Amino acid sequence: MAFTLGNLQLTSNLFLSPLAGYTNLPFRLTIREIGGVGLCTTDLVNARSLLERNRKAHKLIETCPADRPLAVQIFGTVPEEMRDAAVLLESLGIDSVDINMGCPVRKVCTIGGGSAMMTNHAATTHLVKMMVAAVKIPVTCKMRLGWDDDNLTAPDLARALADVGAAAIIVHGRTRQQGFSGTVNRAGIRAVVAAVKNVPVVGNGDITTPVAAKRMFEETGCAAISIGRGAFYNPWIFQHTRHYLATGELRPDPTFDERLAVMTRHLDRMVEVFGESVGCRMFRKIATQYSKCFGPSRVFNKRMVLLNTREQFDAIVADYRRWREQFLDADHRLLPQYEPRPLDEAPAIATPQGPNELW
Repeated sequence: MAFTLGNLQLTSNLFLSPLAGYTNLPFRLTIREIGGVGLCTTDLVNARSLLERNRKAHKLIETCPADRPLAVQIFGTVPEEMRDAAVLLESLGIDSVDINMGCPVRKVCTIGGGSAMMTNHAATTHLVKMMVAAVKIPVTCKMRLGWDDDNLTAPDLARALADVGAAAIIVHGRTRQQGFSGTVNRAGIRAVVAAVKNVPVVGNGDITTPVAAKRMFEETGCAAISIGRGAFYNPWIFQHTRHYLATGELRPDPTFDERLAVMTRHLDRMVEVFGESVGCRMFRKIATQYSKCFGPSRVFNKRMVLLNTREQFDAIVADYRRWREQFLDADHRLLPQYEPRPLDEAPAIATPQGPNELW
């Protein structure tokens, strides 16, 4: 389904969420190649670091012509810095700027950023108003439902931000107190949808399957959805969700060989963008996300977390293929008792504790 974000025309209302340590250029290109995604967002990046031309910060927003349309998510508490960072991103050709108001990490919240922005409506509204006035590209706001269950401030804040020009409100259906634990509160997202009449609300949280995506649309009335960890478990989720929403038909899961092919292409992009040594080390945690759909994978994971070279990767995969055969039937399909558990039961992905460029 096509979608309008401010003055930006998107081919789909299915977005890739920012997730620190994962949503870099190689992964975004991998997702785009499979298809179905309408907008991808970078890792969280510090506005001040962008303005200071911090090398690591600018690596986080590295892009290319195939990586479009692209939003960059920034955080900060100084209105002038956030405004100037938005202007800089617009000058670099970025299509949209997203303001992080949902990060629950202590080091972000203690300086007034992330979820702490939801506790000071006047200052946050002023900041967003300044940013909107300074750029022509859409400015969106990613928030949680509130600080805790006793302070579900998202509806009021979202309404205020829409009134000063935010192009969309993206709501993760948990509080700051929850972090990434518990389950998403779709009723809370629905309350934001009811409060905001003039801009679209994007639902986020626990969307790990096409069925979960449809449930988010139906139970919240949101105009679009943003998918995070579900995309790392299954990069096909955008393509399959788009098909399911249009036809009611669930496409078959990718085969083991298809998953290996995409994983290998992802690694090749990591090596191309970050170099072999760094790219392989960064890919260690990514490979163990792909393997959640492989069936028994302890041998694969044990070796992959020590990955150092592209050649080593090929050897690990070849050895794993042979080891995995013991769990297959005569038609080379996993025996039922070895099928991976459903993705909607998979644990949360471990993410870095703070802005990625600081590590």
